[in-house]
Amino acid sequence: MVQGHHPAPPRGSGLRGTSASDSSRAATPDTSAPSRLAAVARPAAIGPEAVTGAKAIVRSLEEVGVDVVFGIPGGAILPMYDPLMDSERVRHILVRHEQGGGHAASGYAHATGRVGVCIATSGPGATNLVTPLADANMDSIPLVAITGQVGASMIGTDAFQEADIVGITLPITKHNFLVTNADDIPRVIAEAFHIASTGRPGPVLVDISKSAMQASTTFSWPQQLNLPGYHPVTKPHSKQIREAARLLATARRPVLYVGGGAIRSGASAELRQLVDASGAPVVTTLMARGALPDSHPQHLGMPGMHGTVAAVAALQKADLIVALGARFDDRVTGKLSSFAPHATIVHADIDPAEIGKNRTADVPIVGDLREVIADLLPELAREHAQRGKPDLEGWWRQINDWRETFPLGYSEPEDGHLAPQHVIQRIGEISGPESIFVAGVGQHQMWASQFIKYERPNAWLNSGGLGTMGYAIPAAMGAKVGAPDRVVWAIDGDGCFQMTNQELATCTINDIPIKVAVINNSSLGMVRQWQTLFYEERYSNTDLHTGHGTVRVPDFVKLADAYGAVGLRCESKGDVDATIKRAMEINDQPVVIDFTVSRDAMVWPMVTAGVSNDEVQYARGISPAWDRED
Repeated sequence: MVQGHHPAPPRGSGLRGTSASDSSRAATPDTSAPSRLAAVARPAAIGPEAVTGAKAIVRSLEEVGVDVVFGIPGGAILPMYDPLMDSERVRHILVRHEQGGGHAASGYAHATGRVGVCIATSGPGATNLVTPLADANMDSIPLVAITGQVGASMIGTDAFQEADIVGITLPITKHNFLVTNADDIPRVIAEAFHIASTGRPGPVLVDISKSAMQASTTFSWPQQLNLPGYHPVTKPHSKQIREAARLLATARRPVLYVGGGAIRSGASAELRQLVDASGAPVVTTLMARGALPDSHPQHLGMPGMHGTVAAVAALQKADLIVALGARFDDRVTGKLSSFAPHATIVHADIDPAEIGKNRTADVPIVGDLREVIADLLPELAREHAQRGKPDLEGWWRQINDWRETFPLGYSEPEDGHLAPQHVIQRIGEISGPESIFVAGVGQHQMWASQFIKYERPNAWLNSGGLGTMGYAIPAAMGAKVGAPDRVVWAIDGDGCFQMTNQELATCTINDIPIKVAVINNSSLGMVRQWQTLFYEERYSNTDLHTGHGTVRVPDFVKLADAYGAVGLRCESKGDVDATIKRAMEINDQPVVIDFTVSRDAMVWPMVTAGVSNDEVQYARGISPAWDRED
């Protein structure tokens, strides 16, 4: 018996009916990756074979091309771990916490474009996956979580370590399954990987009862998938494409608003062609950093709450916004009713539920972003041939004035501690654009998005939609496993770091040499910034005692040493470069650098939550002077 697969679509219209992520959108399967579901269409490597349900799980993972899984064994999932030990194709990495395993699978998926896999046992093991599943759901990460469940006859009896993980995760997964019949395992695993990786990608949970794992079955890999109602639209409608091209060719103040769908769909090359052809300014959201190189002259940077003044202002003053794989997130729009009041909206997205959800689209386009742009390019060229290219000189003159007047910058701290912006900027410059940078959540996340230059897709990983503290260390671990030849930096805060730093043990034991920069302001920094600005400097429960006093609790250098990593500390500006270069020289162990930074440093620019983007502040008490809409 399988619960979760029905003739209706797996939740929502086409894909996920309700979802939230600036990372969004279009996702074309990576045909270069050996996993995906290419294996479904070919015969199994061998004919039907007598196996246990547990062995069928492992064989199914092998058939979809999985090379690594992150997990922790326990009672209900234990039958699977015995045949997993014999697999020569699937590497298991024993994590220290299920949340770490989920984020590691997510980091692997983000860095590689393949489906990440995590495994947990029933009850608390499964519930510890709730946060990474919700995180992957918000950011449209292809992930399959396999959880053990108590025996079928005990389901619903409050048996030891029983939890209704299917019910719990229904709102935060793209789809999920409960399997109680061993015969269903190969088909369900095949369907799970297909659903996770096609259309708008996302997490799929497969909960398998212990009795199904222990039962005997005949393993036979499905030759085709039968998912009635699940037909993600990838090819856009030509009429909408033609209208979008006409608008883009005639607008006087256009902006290309690029979201994480550009990353998920692998559309960076096509995006670059569209940018060059249109001549329009471009903004890339937090989840889209690297979709267009930061060095591109038309790139204005990140929009939104902590975006550049030029990016925020361009959206506000635009007469046309072409949203590509973005979802008009509240962190981008500010007060929605006052966002881009004069703009016509073209909205392209793989998920029809996103179009019109927050901002009405004048031209809605449903489709895979790579296909959307590929179809848009010749239509735009045809419009240019008929009408000539639009005169954007005045628009660019205004934009360049904003860029020159309000560039990203920072002030040196007055307390003698390091400027966190300088530290992060130098990490990016010394490590280079081929590295992968993974951030936790908070001030350090915003500085990393602002002060590192991203020149390629999949170089920037962070928890954008859910804002999960503790994401960085395990996600960096997963990214390094997926891309072992790249340098991987986890840029973390001292608060985030203490939530999941136990995965340093996993890194040490499994030879995963990530590099960790702890931006240590001895505080929950973003919370402290809001207390400074909005709570009269009443710092209630934000002091972490990790770096500014005589006693460090904990001492991050000693902690790194205890985990078998190299611990370094940097407290002066003159030592920043040398410390980073020392970390770059160490490639056989994890490295943790404790950068003691000013606790008074703030993230600017800033749009206060709930107010109009017209009220953007360049620095505290400093706002651009322009005509504001009421």
